[in-house]
Amino acid sequence: MNWERLLSLKRFGDKQKRIRNQQNEIRLGFEVDYDRIVFSSPFRSLQDKTQVIPFSKTDFVHTRLTHSLEVSVVGRSLGRMAGVEILKVNPDLQKEHGYQANDFGAIIAAASLAHDIGNPPFGHSGEKAIGQFFKTGKGKEFESMLTKVQYQDLCLFEGNANGLKILTESINGNEGGLRLTYASLGSYIKYPRFSYPNANSNHVASKKFGVFKSEEVIFEDIIDDLGLKISGEIVRHPLAYLVEAADDICYTIIDFEDGINLGWISEDYALEYFIKLVKENIDTKKYNSLMHTSQRIAYLRSLAINNLIVDSVDQFLKNYQNIMTGQYPHALLDKSKYKAQMEDIISISKEKVYRSENVLKKEIIGYKIINSLLKNITTAALNKFQNKETSYDKLVLRLIPKNYPIVDEKSIYKTFLNSACFVASLSDSKAMQLEKSFFTL
Repeated sequence: MNWERLLSLKRFGDKQKRIRNQQNEIRLGFEVDYDRIVFSSPFRSLQDKTQVIPFSKTDFVHTRLTHSLEVSVVGRSLGRMAGVEILKVNPDLQKEHGYQANDFGAIIAAASLAHDIGNPPFGHSGEKAIGQFFKTGKGKEFESMLTKVQYQDLCLFEGNANGLKILTESINGNEGGLRLTYASLGSYIKYPRFSYPNANSNHVASKKFGVFKSEEVIFEDIIDDLGLKISGEIVRHPLAYLVEAADDICYTIIDFEDGINLGWISEDYALEYFIKLVKENIDTKKYNSLMHTSQRIAYLRSLAINNLIVDSVDQFLKNYQNIMTGQYPHALLDKSKYKAQMEDIISISKEKVYRSENVLKKEIIGYKIINSLLKNITTAALNKFQNKETSYDKLVLRLIPKNYPIVDEKSIYKTFLNSACFVASLSDSKAMQLEKSFFTL
């Protein structure tokens, strides 16, 4: 892999190469990516999508939106720090082509901002609910209508793949979706593979899949342009490791913080585990001067995130050669010097937050809502596809916004996938509202 290709400014539909030296320094192409994501409706819907704790009435609990913003901030720092060192190793990037350390930060900030844009309502249980509908629910009836890869796309429904669909899909004359640079799109794709066949590898890039079969053409164009194929094998964009690290840092530390602020994790307990992460650089005098729990937690959280940023960049640079040849199989934090401390925090979060009765009860509600939505929408869509549409089916489909096409006249696969992706696009509140409408009908 070479950085001139990896930092491609190409956008969907470009006929000529975009040159870094010719970019407007006031608003760089990679910064345009960030802006386009911010102003997109799928991004705005994240303000009412669950991060971990559904239907929270408190101001301090994170949603997908606040989580994504925080991941982008951490990602920008990771990118700039790594960029400084990458330019030292590749001085021509700066001297001949004009790339700057901030470019790396802007790319990762954009990719990090979008990293959850395809996630369904009700947290990760939403993904599982969509998959289970097709795997064991009413959606299993559709298996015979689909190829193996098409059916697996639905059974293993993946927010990362849906995110790429949102970012690149041509709908209603909007060719290429948001038309982000290929550098940002490549960095976004943490799992550059289809759902089928199943991955036969322990490589972190194979942990999940990141591309629906419906996005095969644009995916291949991205891969070709960025040079992400080595000896016939598709490899991960190097900057995807830093996007992944930004997400890992934020959800580990901030989900823990949410549990503390909700009172589900005691302050004494929390401080014990946080201090293990920051004991090397804590300012005891400053810490002892803070009067409130939230202040002390916020101080330790900021130190912890900074330590993990520095360590992640160290791991990236330490394993740079293997990363650049697609041969580094681990997430950066898997080899962190703080791994033991991170695992302790995650273990506590699982016990006190993720598996709390309050969270589990609300996830069950989310399961039921998603199942009901999919049952009604897929049935109506199938009947319309087969020209067997009933009056009820027409009413169901009229509830779906006109700018969101469900039925693809040429493809039953895309019809079912569109149905699943539409449900995934809904906010928590909108999903509940729409499901109530079906009962009204």
